[in-house]
This record gives sequence, C-alpha cells and structure tokens, in this order.
Amino acid sequence: MTQQTRTLSKREQAERAMRHSWFPVARSVDLGAPQPAVLLGEQLTVFRDDEGTARVTARRCPHRGADLSLGKVHGRSIGCPYHGWRFDGADGGCTYVPSLADQGRIPPKAKVPVYPAVERFGHVWTVLEEPVTELYDPEAWRGRDLQWLAAEPLHSPTGVAVAIENFRDVAHFPFVHQVSMGPTPEVVEPLEVRRDGLDVHMERPLDAGSGDWAAQGDCMMAYQCTAPGLASISYHYARAGLRIVAGFPSPVSYEQVKIFWGVANDRDFQGDSIEECLRVEEMVYLEDLPIVENIRPREVPWDGEVPEFSAPADLFTLNYRRAFGELMRRTEAALASGQG
Repeated sequence: MTQQTRTLSKREQAERAMRHSWFPVARSVDLGAPQPAVLLGEQLTVFRDDEGTARVTARRCPHRGADLSLGKVHGRSIGCPYHGWRFDGADGGCTYVPSLADQGRIPPKAKVPVYPAVERFGHVWTVLEEPVTELYDPEAWRGRDLQWLAAEPLHSPTGVAVAIENFRDVAHFPFVHQVSMGPTPEVVEPLEVRRDGLDVHMERPLDAGSGDWAAQGDCMMAYQCTAPGLASISYHYARAGLRIVAGFPSPVSYEQVKIFWGVANDRDFQGDSIEECLRVEEMVYLEDLPIVENIRPREVPWDGEVPEFSAPADLFTLNYRRAFGELMRRTEAALASGQG
C-alpha cells in the first residue's frame, strides 16, 4: 500500500492540521533584534523590518547555511551574519550580495522561504502551510480597548492539546493551586458547555476565596478555547470590569510546546494593575508545569493507544477534543479539494 492511499492515523492528521493552523512564534516586544523560533520542527527567524512590519522567514541562509536569526535587519531584508547576503522579508528573494561587484549577477533562485506574519495579542503569529482557518479573533474581545501584556514564554514537554486541556481543566484546582487560588471545592458542579465548531465555551462563577485572587472579589469567568491552540478566561468583575488571561501553546514539535501567553485589561479596569494580574496568573502556570510535564503520553492519545476514563468534570476538555477532531476533518477536506 502506498503512502498516498493509506489512511492517516489521527496523530498524523493532528500534525497536519497544526501545519495549517496559526501559532505564535515570538513576542512583539522582543523584536528589537531578530529572534529564532521553531514551529513543528521548522527553524524560523522572526524580525521587524525598518518599516515596522513583522516578518517570518526560514532560518537557514541558502548560501552556506548560516543562521539568519543572528543577522541584522537592512530595510525590508534580513542580512546573513556570515557573508552578508540579504533576503527580502516579504518574498524571500536575495536583494544584495556584498562580494559581487555587479549586483545584477545575484543568483536568481537564491531565496529563503517566507511565511505569513500577523501581530495580535502582543505576539507575532505565523502558519507553515495554507491556513484552513482564520487567525483567532474571539468575538467577546472585539470592539474593546484592551491593553495586552505578553508574558515571558514557558516551556513544557507536552503536546498542544495536553497543554490546552490543562489550561481549561477545572477539577485539578484544589490539588494543584492551593497557593494561588486558596481552598476550592473538590466536587465540581454540573458544567454547562457549548461547542460551536472549533470554539468551546463555558461560564462559571469564581468565589474569590483566600488566595492571591481574593483582592478583586467574586466574578463570572467566561472560558473559551479554540482548536488547536487558544485557551482563555475572561474575568467579568461587577466592580472592577474585565480582565483576560490567554494561553497560546506553540508546538516546537508534536510533543513539546513553547507556551506563549499574556494578560489583558480593559483600559478602564478598576482592579489590580496589569503587571499584578500577570504575576498572579504566572503563579498558576508555574504550579501547573511540574505536574503537566510528567503526563504520559505527552499528547492526547488520538488513536486510543492508551486507555483513558472520564468524569462529568471533563466535559469542557472532551468538547475541546471534539473541536480538534473537527479541525482535522476540515484540514483533510481542504487538502482533498486542493484548497490547502
């Protein structure tokens, strides 16, 4: 049976779907110099050109293989640190070879692969192959004057889906987050979850309790995740207003993520400063990491390779898996029709 005719495993479909999905590869604030990035094994360079536009290119210089992320920006181009060859950040073409007296003799095929680059939520996002969905744009955030603060990225030896499920799981709070959240009930109330295609939503009240979250009082939490890699909570406080935490785990490989994340406050938010909100949310992430990094397998067993058992408290994450499955199906359908 040939590669072309055999049925792909769910894991292979998940990997392929992610190659056609948007992920962050750098924080906008870090683009004072070119940044290296890895997305699903692809070595990338992220930089801001002299016009202020974020660019994403392959990292390898096609001349002699040097690392373009160590180079310098010249206009719209990234310059190689080894021999100074420059490549346009928009189309990848070589624009200058210092050793040539006649620039008309630049090898016409000398270019680097380039990828789309969009700045949103304080990060630079890209996609390796023709996207099957638009970049995340949660409806609840549209039209708001949000101030975003991108956190220092975290690293976790897990897949994207395991990372997202951890962000949105509610039954682990009393066991992992005693410090940040204070005592929380072990019994989880019946969850009301709705899924709309790739989006999963849920609302839960938050009783402030006695942890570091207590200062701003009770609130209503609006959970959202979108397959494959957005997970957020919008906190609606009666007195203070709206604040948000959002995680965007980006797959370095199938079983390793770089967790880009950040917080946002409405400009007129009356609670803690955005820096304090980030500090508190970081406590939660850092409590999670030692537990999550030891989960096995490191990614959701899409092909049922290990047994798993679920409870009603898993309703949200089970719907996320359904959303991810729908993304796989959309990707396969797009590729079959020649659109991807």
